[in-house]
Amino acid sequence: MEEQEHKPITVLRLGHRPSRDKRVSTHLLLAARAFGARDAIYTGIKDVTLEESVSKIVKEWGGDFSVEYSESWKKTLRAWKGKIIHLTMYGLPVEDVIDEIKDDLFPKLVIVGGAKVPGDLYGMADWNVAVTNQPHSEVSALALFLHELYCGKELSLNFPGAKLTVVPQANTKKVIPRAIHMSNK
Repeated sequence: MEEQEHKPITVLRLGHRPSRDKRVSTHLLLAARAFGARDAIYTGIKDVTLEESVSKIVKEWGGDFSVEYSESWKKTLRAWKGKIIHLTMYGLPVEDVIDEIKDDLFPKLVIVGGAKVPGDLYGMADWNVAVTNQPHSEVSALALFLHELYCGKELSLNFPGAKLTVVPQANTKKVIPRAIHMSNK
């Protein structure tokens, strides 16, 4: 398959519940950002703390990833101008559909579920995709899906405007201000 430029990825997190999903939703959104999604939308209960946590990471670690709240996942899907990918253990194996998804140049909305995914979502998606047919985390499903979609190139993304950067080390942690790191190149 010839390498093509992909249209932006937006992640839709269904049914956020702050009392139960605070860490999972935060981790999901951070994985979306780190693995190359442009932005995210979440439904369920509006959570300003979630939005502020992600915004703080973006300010320190760079990029222009944004998060917004939607009261209705159905309205979000109906308004979407592109293709819809639903990550579900009941879908077709990612390895069987990833080339077709890569070949499609429309913007993509990647949906990851929450507590209970509405049945009619399956019919609204262009692809129902399984990253294994076993129960596991929506965070891992999203990360693995984006890794497959971007062929590993997302592992070396540059995040413009970063105030902090990690200097890879074999045995210690080293985080420095970005200006110092960039001036040493």
